[in-house]
Order: sequence, then C-alpha cells, then structure tokens
Amino acid sequence: MKKSLTVVACLCAAFNLSAQNRTGGWPVYGADEGGSRYSPLNQITRENVDQLEVAWEYHTGDSSNLKSGVPPTSFLATPVLDNNTLYFCSGLSRAFALDADTGDERWVFDSKPKIRSDGTTKCRGVALWHESPAGDAGDPGGHAPVFCQTRVFMGTLDARLVAIDAKTGKACTDFGKQGVVDLTVGMGALSDNEMAMTSPPLVINDLVVTGAMVKDNQRADMPPGVVRAWDARTGELRWAFDPVPPGTRSPQAHGAPAKQYYHTGTPNAWSIFSADSERNLVFLPFGSPGLDFVGGHRRQHGFDRAYYANSVVALDALTGEVVWHFQVVHHDLWDYDIASQPVLIDLELNRESVPALVQATKMGHIFILNRLTGEPLYPVEERPVPQTKVPGEYTSPTQPFPTFPQPLHPYGLSVDEAWGFTPYDRGACREKIAEADNDGMFTPPSLNKYSIQYPGVAGGQNWGGLAYDPNNKLLVMPQNYVVSYNKLVPRDQKPAADQEFEYQGYSPNEGTPYVVKHEVLLSPFGVPCVAPPWGTLLAVSLESGEKVWEVPFGTPRDMVPGLSWFPFFPEMGFPSAGGPTVTDSGLVFIGASMDNYIRAYDVRDGRQVWRHRLPAGGQATPMTYIGRDSGRQFVVIAAGGHAYMRTQPGDTLVAFSLSD
Repeated sequence: MKKSLTVVACLCAAFNLSAQNRTGGWPVYGADEGGSRYSPLNQITRENVDQLEVAWEYHTGDSSNLKSGVPPTSFLATPVLDNNTLYFCSGLSRAFALDADTGDERWVFDSKPKIRSDGTTKCRGVALWHESPAGDAGDPGGHAPVFCQTRVFMGTLDARLVAIDAKTGKACTDFGKQGVVDLTVGMGALSDNEMAMTSPPLVINDLVVTGAMVKDNQRADMPPGVVRAWDARTGELRWAFDPVPPGTRSPQAHGAPAKQYYHTGTPNAWSIFSADSERNLVFLPFGSPGLDFVGGHRRQHGFDRAYYANSVVALDALTGEVVWHFQVVHHDLWDYDIASQPVLIDLELNRESVPALVQATKMGHIFILNRLTGEPLYPVEERPVPQTKVPGEYTSPTQPFPTFPQPLHPYGLSVDEAWGFTPYDRGACREKIAEADNDGMFTPPSLNKYSIQYPGVAGGQNWGGLAYDPNNKLLVMPQNYVVSYNKLVPRDQKPAADQEFEYQGYSPNEGTPYVVKHEVLLSPFGVPCVAPPWGTLLAVSLESGEKVWEVPFGTPRDMVPGLSWFPFFPEMGFPSAGGPTVTDSGLVFIGASMDNYIRAYDVRDGRQVWRHRLPAGGQATPMTYIGRDSGRQFVVIAAGGHAYMRTQPGDTLVAFSLSD
C-alpha cells in the first residue's frame, strides 16, 4: 500500500450535441467538442445496468508485462467513434481501429517512436478530421483533393504528430513529411524524453491544434510551451501561440540560436483542449512553468514566464490570437496546473442563456466563466495568502477564490486532523504536521524544512475532469485527498550520488539555487496521515452551488499483494486518475480508481448500482455509443493501468452491453 500511495503524489460546445452524438456517437474525446462527457443514450438504465456483460475484449499487446525493454506502461485512452469504427491509441504510440460492434481489428498503425527506459508511456486519445465535400469536388473550397478523406491524428511519446488514413491505417503521405510533423522544430536544444504529446490534438476549421507535455522540474530553460495549429491537409504551420506576455521580444533577442523560435521555460498545455466551432474559439488549459516549486527565475529575461501559466486561454481558432485569459493561480509554486479539460455549457442566468465555461482545478475550486469574454459569472475574490521567506523567491500577495460553487476540498490540514490506524502512527503524523510549515492551501515551499501542501499535486480534480448532466444540472467528478510534503534544499546540499538523488525523490531544477524533495505525508505504516476517504466521487449542483452527494470511491483490493482474490474489501476511497461519463438515463460510468473495477452510479444520489472487475487498472475515461449493426448500447473502457500509480498494467479494451 505504501508503495502505491507514494507514487500517486508524483501523479458543450455550448451544450449543443452534434447530429452524430444525438444518435449515440462519440466523435471526439469528451463526447462533444465542449467536453461534456454526456451521452443522450438511455438503453442502459438504473433498472437493467446490473445485467451488463462483457460483449468483447481487444488486446493491443502494448503492455510492459508483455513486452521487454519498455518502461512501465499506461493505457489511458478514450476511443472515438466514426462510421461504426472505434479509433484509439496505446501508450507506446500505436493507433488502432476496431469494428464497434464486434471489437474485430480493422488495422494497426505503429508510429515507431523512440522509447527510453525512463520515458513516459501515455496516450489519452486521437482526433478525427473529415475532408469537406467542397474539397472532394476538386476546387470550389480552394483545396486539391487529398489522399486520406478521413484522417486520424495522433501525438507520439517522442513529440511527433502523425496523420493516418482512417480507412486503411496507412500514413497520409501528403501530410508533413510522409505523414509526420516533427513537433520539436523551433524548440531549441532538447534532451531525450523531455517532451511528448500525451493528449489528443484538437481539430477545428481544417486545423490540427497541438500542445505537449514537458517533463517537470528538470531545468529552468525547459522546452517551450508553444501551442501550434497545423493545416490538416498539408501539415504546414498556420499559427503558433508562444505563451509569453504581449510584446515580448523573440528568443533570439536573448541569445537563443536561430533554430529556437519560441521562449523556453514557459507553461505548457498538456491536457485536453475544448472548442466552440460556431464562434471559432479554442480553449487551452495551461499548467505551471517548467519548474513547479521554484519560481525566482521566471522574470530573469525582463518578462514573466508565468504570465499565461495556470490559465484558461481562449484563442481565435483562425489566427491563434488571444481573445481572453483567466488565471486560476498566480505565480504557481505548488504544481496546481490546470489538468482537466474546460467544459462548455449553456448556463441559465437571470432568465437568459449564457455561453459558459466550467473549469475544475486541483485546488477543488470550480471557476465558471463567460466563454466569450473570460469574465467570471459569479464573484471571484482575491484573498491574501502566506508569503515566502526563501532568498531569491517571491510569491503573489493574493490568490483567486471562487464563491460559487462552494469549495470542494479543505483549505488545509490541522494537527488535530492527523489520522492513523493506531495511537502510534497517529502520533507520528501529528508530529510531522506540527513540525512542518502549514499555513493553508497556499503555504509556500520552505527551505530545509517541510511544508504541507493540501490539496496535493494529485488534486482535487486532476486530468480526469468532470462530466455535465444537463437533466439535473449537475457537475460530476472524482476528487483526491492526498497531502504533499515537500521541502527546498540548497543545491550544494543535495545528495552527491545521482542514483541516491533520484531514489530519494529529488527534482534537479537545474539553473536555480534549489532542488526539491518530494514526499507524500504518510505514517510509519505507509498510509496517508489524513482520514479516509482518500478519493471520492461527487456531484455539485449548478443551481445551489453545493455538493449534492459525495461517496467514497475505490477499495484496497488490488493494492494488497496476494489478496486480490478476497471479495470483501471496503469502499474506503482511494486516489484516482480518469474521468466519468454521464448518460441520459441517469447513470455515471467511471473506472479511474486504484482497484480493477468499472462502476456505475445513480447520478441523483451517488448510489453505486453496478460494478465489474477489469483485467487491469481502469485509469481511463469510458465512452458509450450505439453499435450501427447490432443496435446495442456499448460502454467501453481501456483497462491497462497507470505506470505512475503502480496499478496493474495490461492491454485490454473492454466493451460491455446488455445480454441479447
């Protein structure tokens, strides 16, 4: 248990459904381009969900327990549906196409990435693009016909964007160079494994918009966090958004080589994007700049590298120009990056329908903004927060706190809240909390002394995000309760041996005076120093702004070696990674937790109405659709585990449906 929990800490389009979604489709990652994760299907109901059975399984073969020479693998993908075909990717950057009714393989595409033993192995999904009829006709749309009429776009773990023919599974050779765009171009000198594309691109207006994951806490001049748009037909660069303040000089003005077009050390947008095609808007969730807990260097070039950090940024989809941005954390020193997809809904305010954007955060804050202007639709207060005492560092004097909905996570942890199974470990936890700097959620990192960070780096809400139930006006989401326990150490005091340095949980932070030691606040028995549940599933009302229900989410069944056969583990609630899906029939489907289960809940009260064992960890977001040939509703989830959470690895895509 200790080993698994420790690793955790290191862890619509206005609500208008597309025609395909109305008939039971799932054309994009979040069900619709606004990320609602809502399905209008109601074939599976509260009354018959307990009759769900495995309809088919498909094995990718891409798992570290099946392949030698690869790092621990994750299988986090949510498939998309088109023409009765499911398209998805594995953590080893291979794309797959399956018959949606039978699970039969149509094709497999191997991007053949460079794989390092210490690399990431994640791919959350792919995106589809369809050639317009005008393009097919030859010229009325101004475009010559393309070889691949429907394209599957996938990012790779070695930072490439590939275009695949949805029909044949072959590379679209007229895109980029033989079907590939190199995302490292213009990024300057890169080390292996510093940059990867782990989330699906966003397709809008014949453009493919890409962000990237940048490896955290390595050096001050980490790879740029630029977001770019590529021509879906040719792969040519159409625009680039370099996330630095307006009017900032080019990298060459700071002595960068000509091959570096963008600024280093800027925040990156590694999670899932949303779009409002009707208004030509793209919404980007940005993380913190390259170093999460050290920030004194961010203004060293005369501009603030954190200007767009921890912000939702709305761009004009045609030009890449900023329309607005809203920052949820100022000068982040806690790794409170925006991890989840912005969700677009229509909100009823003062008897008028307002286009809104809902942003969940790791702090348990929900910000509700006007998606045309970025203005909060409910008051947001700037409140004073603790200030740093570390030489060379600085902190923002205030932080934004939403007033509606109500905060979903405690703002800190007191000594009296220390928890343990026995008086011995409870006392040890009390001592740890008492000795640490502990001034609430925004306690700044301390020098040679631990500080309490609660919520921790895993959330609150993480990349699994939320689903929107329009029938009951509910936001449904998982939430983590894990305490981070970090300290800054002067560089000249860090462990000398590289192996010891990595083993003890330090981040290098090259180019700064400090390294960071990362821990989770655990008792001597290796369990959290806060009372369970350590993970929940909850629903928030958009009418009252309060929690409607919250239930413990997950059991320790697959965390106790040798005891997974025992059927009676309690629902204590454990951290999760992955998100929910809501259906019109009032069901919430979710995997995500650290045991090998997929579950269904009644959206009205949080009552668990079904669960089923998976062959491996289900740290992914499920999707649902109607099979064209069978007429049956399927629920599909990737069961392949999460490398960082140390859940059981695997390679299975599992489909459930009602029995014939």
